[in-house]
Amino acid sequence: MEIRRIDASVITKTVKKLYMDMNYFIGEDILSALKKARENETSSTGKDVLSRLIENNDIAAKEEIAICQDTGMAVMFVEYGDRVAIENGSFEEAVQEGVRRAYIDGYLRKSVVDDPVFDRVNTKDNTPAIIYTSIVPGDKIKILAGCKGFGSENMSAIKMLTPSAGIEGVKKFILDTVRTAGPNPCPPVVVGVGIGGTFEKAAMLAKKATLRPIDTKNPDIRYAELEDELLVEINKMGFGPAGLGGDNTALGVNIEYFPTHIAGMPVAVNICCHAARHKEAEI
Repeated sequence: MEIRRIDASVITKTVKKLYMDMNYFIGEDILSALKKARENETSSTGKDVLSRLIENNDIAAKEEIAICQDTGMAVMFVEYGDRVAIENGSFEEAVQEGVRRAYIDGYLRKSVVDDPVFDRVNTKDNTPAIIYTSIVPGDKIKILAGCKGFGSENMSAIKMLTPSAGIEGVKKFILDTVRTAGPNPCPPVVVGVGIGGTFEKAAMLAKKATLRPIDTKNPDIRYAELEDELLVEINKMGFGPAGLGGDNTALGVNIEYFPTHIAGMPVAVNICCHAARHKEAEI
């Protein structure tokens, strides 16, 4: 099989564009969901908040400035073709350089500190990014990228349920997590849910779920119906846009699942703010 060679500079340019674009331009799926939410919002305050969010996104796009002052921590899910070779550098270095250039050249806030407990010194370029890589057949590299603000990240949670908890236990944990988060994650939110795998796999699934377009459904009808049911129940909570009351506490619930051990049923909930910044590219 022929090996496809990709210069590291191509990776860097692609990643830089992904992170500048997602911080300046709201995703069409999210913009459409915000407009739909404004149409069905019965609270005048909630409707006004949604109008301001949409206006904010329009200004950010026109002026090419950040949608939000918290420009997040870079997270990527990469499908790396097994017939790809990187030249003039490594894939890891090229990705980190792309993030670095995006945040410096794009005038995006640098929020990453080098040590989580003791020093907490800002790295000054928003690196390192977090990269999850899967080796897949082929000669392409696919990058699903997001930048996660921590107002919503801090409201996320994981629980190691046992099978006896059943579907009701799963629903209760998800709803309790969103209820506890309340107005803190800048609603209307996107709720990413990961079910199954192991402790860390469930969390990765939940994070990846927040990057899935909000206008898509889980292909398994049972999980798709659960997404719809949870969205209805979350919106009944009444936190509303910006937590000021209303019908739209969440824009959507995205669930991903994975096989797990007979003795366990891990469930992770990753909450994402209304910006829900995500972009993807194929090289």
